[in-house]
Amino acid sequence: MKNILIYNSGGGLGDSIQLFDLVTSLKINFKHASVFYLGAHTNHFQGSLKEYSIDIPTFEMNLKYFGFRWKHLFLAKKFFNKNSIDKFDLIVDLQSKIRNTLVLNRIPSKYFYSSTLNYFFSTNKKNYMSTKNNLNLILSNVGKLIDKEIPIQKYDIKNINSKYFDEAKRLLPEKKYIGISLTQGNAYRKKSWSLNKFINLSKSIINKGYKPVFFLNDNDNDLIDNIKLEINSALFPEIETNLSCPALITAMATRLEKAISIDNGIMHMIGLANIPMIVLFGPTNSKKFAPKIDNIEILDSKILNNSDDIETISEEDVLKFI
Repeated sequence: MKNILIYNSGGGLGDSIQLFDLVTSLKINFKHASVFYLGAHTNHFQGSLKEYSIDIPTFEMNLKYFGFRWKHLFLAKKFFNKNSIDKFDLIVDLQSKIRNTLVLNRIPSKYFYSSTLNYFFSTNKKNYMSTKNNLNLILSNVGKLIDKEIPIQKYDIKNINSKYFDEAKRLLPEKKYIGISLTQGNAYRKKSWSLNKFINLSKSIINKGYKPVFFLNDNDNDLIDNIKLEINSALFPEIETNLSCPALITAMATRLEKAISIDNGIMHMIGLANIPMIVLFGPTNSKKFAPKIDNIEILDSKILNNSDDIETISEEDVLKFI
């Protein structure tokens, strides 16, 4: 393998964090290969997530929202004909939309992996496993495709610069902290638990001898003020530092006894620290998006209450796991 291309159509930070193990495994198992990223959206590995030190450059084709426009079928092929670029040894398609896959398949490659249409476009027909709820299974499928075992290599948070762990210790120098993340990034589906429930939960946490740590930044000033009115002892470490970034959240997570979060990007940042977590799900798929860690309690309203309304999860449902 000399050149590997990974295609991702998802645009959120959490979508990219879920790929950490996959990218790490490909880079370690194919040490002499150049691994490139092609996305329909921003390459967060080089942007907001750069402090995690996963070096995967963008394969730049100057086609905005790559794969989401039918004209890309012609423009992708034209790009390669014009620039005389060698074909990729391996292309890994991480999504299953037929249009995007058709466009991606215009890029020349020796091995092409895609789950679209039950792996119809994959170069070799094998007995592939469903990867719907576990992206790490993609490695096993790619291994079948190229007839090579590809062991999973977990991302190691030691790749984060030590200054973030030093800052985390300064911000959270004691013990018995419980982290709380309550804001959702994308507003297209209601994934948030009500603020009143989080406040009542926090008061119960305090009564049990713990310190609530809220992962909120300067953009959440109104929310911070509302919480402060109810909870004098609430901590907001991100507004006490000039190093605020996703990697700092992961570093701070190592200072927590436990974390409580809705389905959002911060949930995945905390999950990298592999600490005990309680995660709340409503309309989204908990099997697919919940962190794959050792100690996690998943409260899914669809399973608990046969409803995709996250508000049907009670404070008592959460408290029994603290």
